[in-house]
Amino acid sequence: MTTREARGVSANQMDEESIAAYLQHNPDFFERHQAVLLKLRLPHARGGATISLVERQIEVMREKHAALESKLTELVNVARANDAVADKLHRFTRRLLQASSRADAVARIEASLREDLDAFHSVMLLIGEHSDLLPQRFVRTLGRDDPGLKSFDTLFSGGKPRCGQARDSQRELLFGPDSAQIASVALVPLADKSGALGVLALGSPDRDRFHPGMSTEFLARMADLITDALSMRT
Repeated sequence: MTTREARGVSANQMDEESIAAYLQHNPDFFERHQAVLLKLRLPHARGGATISLVERQIEVMREKHAALESKLTELVNVARANDAVADKLHRFTRRLLQASSRADAVARIEASLREDLDAFHSVMLLIGEHSDLLPQRFVRTLGRDDPGLKSFDTLFSGGKPRCGQARDSQRELLFGPDSAQIASVALVPLADKSGALGVLALGSPDRDRFHPGMSTEFLARMADLITDALSMRT
């Protein structure tokens, strides 16, 4: 009995390993023995028929090509989506730069959300007194000691936008009579060095419009712009 057999390695396995090693070190073997190449038959990947080694190699190359095409298409789609997001953020920024007052900035924020982002269900909940902002559907205010703010403690402490489902109490507080038709939300905390300023809420009747797996970088940058606008002196 050989040493390999004693280790549980059969002679057939040893021969296969030797052949594989030889072919790896001699990649031109089949060029020197083309008759052997033509006689080799392999099972078809999608059926029981056999094909030649050359045909199998072509098939493998086609599969790799298809996989690369699929990956390229995915990358192109991601690039286009990123361009679209960058364009929307650019338009949003330009609108805010043209604002002459806080009230004008808030009006421009609402218009951009509705016209550029198709966010027809949007609310900006502000904390504290904001006498310069007239009551409207888009803007709502709450006192700093309002118990309704407790449900947003986790959002404020995290400091990052959150997408997905909202609690019933949150939806009712934010969207009022429209809360029943809101299936998914994006909650964006607004805060500066002094603390929490409020929450920007985007709602949708589509359950998958805002989901936990989506990127929130765009929303975070938007929050920075809104926070700066809210700091504008009247």
